[in-house]
Amino acid sequence: MPRTLDEWLTHIERQHPRAIALGLDRLRPVAGRLGLVKPARHVVTVAGTNGKGSTVAFIEAIARAAALRVGTYTSPHLLTYNERVRIDGRMATDAELIDAFEAVEAARVAAGISTGPRATAGPVPLTYFEFGTLAALWLFARSDLDLAVLEVGLGGRLDAVNLVDADVAVITTVDLDHQDWLGEDREAIGLEKAGIARSGRPLILGDDDPPASVLQHAYGIGAAAYRLGCDFFIEHPGDEGSAWIWRDAGRAMELPQPALTGAQQVRNAACAVAALRAISAGIPERAFARGIAQARLPGRLQRIARDGIEIVLDVAHNPHAARALAAWLRPHPAAGRCLAVFGALADKDIEGMVAALQDVVDTWLPALLDGPRAPDLHAFAGRLRPTAAAGAAIHPDVGTALTTALRSAGPGDRLLVFGSFRTVAAALDVLGLETACAYNS
Repeated sequence: MPRTLDEWLTHIERQHPRAIALGLDRLRPVAGRLGLVKPARHVVTVAGTNGKGSTVAFIEAIARAAALRVGTYTSPHLLTYNERVRIDGRMATDAELIDAFEAVEAARVAAGISTGPRATAGPVPLTYFEFGTLAALWLFARSDLDLAVLEVGLGGRLDAVNLVDADVAVITTVDLDHQDWLGEDREAIGLEKAGIARSGRPLILGDDDPPASVLQHAYGIGAAAYRLGCDFFIEHPGDEGSAWIWRDAGRAMELPQPALTGAQQVRNAACAVAALRAISAGIPERAFARGIAQARLPGRLQRIARDGIEIVLDVAHNPHAARALAAWLRPHPAAGRCLAVFGALADKDIEGMVAALQDVVDTWLPALLDGPRAPDLHAFAGRLRPTAAAGAAIHPDVGTALTTALRSAGPGDRLLVFGSFRTVAAALDVLGLETACAYNS
């Protein structure tokens, strides 16, 4: 039996032959053995192509400002697995996670050897994400939480998080990503994400123009769709630093600009407000204001100054997120050059991400990532050939690319690091930065 957290993480990586295996049938008997019913008095589930992590951060920060005891489950992590599970403002400890993993392991073994038509030949195989999700839910159920906020890993309908019947579901955005798993267009992807909605319960939609499939599913099951720009509104967003107004039919609140950078963060904050309003009308305005002003999350337009050089870290890993990144960079140009350290996984739209930023980047420093989903040198070079990064020297890893960029940059230049959570994680490691202080506390 594994003893340390690292040993457990290695163990759970080996329990299923595939990294992704969508579906809830394998999880239900294990969850039943664990006695998992509801991880908190109230639950919010957050899905979406982009903006999930930021929306979770806003919900957490506002709820904690209202003196609620909150647990959050997010993925992926940047530097340490503990980032995925937060309880009352702190990351889960190694000991807590090990206890949870031991409970899940015992339950999956017991579920596998039980008798009946659904019995398996051995322990129930769980993916890394499924194992971790059950562990987080087990910890939350023992933590006397007022609120659990669960970020969907992939899609929604068949994601492990969807084991839980949420009181409020949120879909931040719907765009193209993970097409191999979710479908080739927004309608198919939207229908998968809409699977987190529940009959008679609110579904918060952050898209101005959500796919028809999302609305049809919501109406079909009797979920109460609550749409940004239709049922709740953002007014007078103004410039950075200025106040804005959140409004629905029953209330209007003047709120500060988010601490998180980017125009999209006001939209994410608005969805968070709507979700919490749907749970309780009694949260005071000062809690909304304080939470929005204080919410923190690493790797989302995170800016660091080093010797007169600005380093911008962003986990944008699809064209939709890359376009949002470019939308902030254009009105905030660097005094000097913009050098981009870019690394992406093979199943991502590499060409689309480069195209979204080609007019704001002067020099490209592509970097290889590691792992089974990463492209090799030949494949990465081929994907870059028709883009603005064509002909750029490909570095063996993010650390080498970032070190090269730092050496060539001068005061006034900007280093942009993007393309994947792994890219940002590697940069944080090279820069010697911890992530814990960047989260809500």
